Amino acid sequence: MAELYGNPMLTGVEKTFDTDEIIVSKTDLTGKLTYGNRTFLKLAGYSEKECIGTQHNIIRHPEMPRCVFELLWETIKSGNEIFAYVINRSRNGDSYWVFAHVTPSYDGSGNTVGYHSNRRVPNKQVVTQHIVPLYKKLLDVEKSNSNPKAGLEAAFGAVKDLLNESKVNFNQFMFSLGV
Repeated sequence: MAELYGNPMLTGVEKTFDTDEIIVSKTDLTGKLTYGNRTFLKLAGYSEKECIGTQHNIIRHPEMPRCVFELLWETIKSGNEIFAYVINRSRNGDSYWVFAHVTPSYDGSGNTVGYHSNRRVPNKQVVTQHIVPLYKKLLDVEKSNSNPKAGLEAAFGAVKDLLNESKVNFNQFMFSLGV
């Protein structure tokens, strides 16, 4: 079994879940998990005790471009929702694709107190035909730069250029591919 907080080797095995299942997780303002439903725990391969209080990126897959998460954080910190295709990594190194919807969570006074994410089974054809090639291109941009920060900035710029050329925002782009 892969180690808990390290970078486990990838198994090449892709997990799936039922179309009527929804993965739900909640975090505090810093991205630490405060809740994960049974489907989240099952796919991630962690017990509730192991993951609550850890950074949500415990399930980050190394083939997921950092620039997409940069855009995600920029969007939700500004009080807006975001939709995105995401590949996650289970504790044992398996992977699973999701179509994520991430939103800020508010208290009774309207203050942001954390973030809430619902994830559904993605359209596999969209993932294969559009998302995988796009994310590979973004990863190549990230890795081709002299340092990680420069790579992140270059890939983030590539995403912004793509959206400007398409004349849509990120959510519109995601939905234009099909859900």
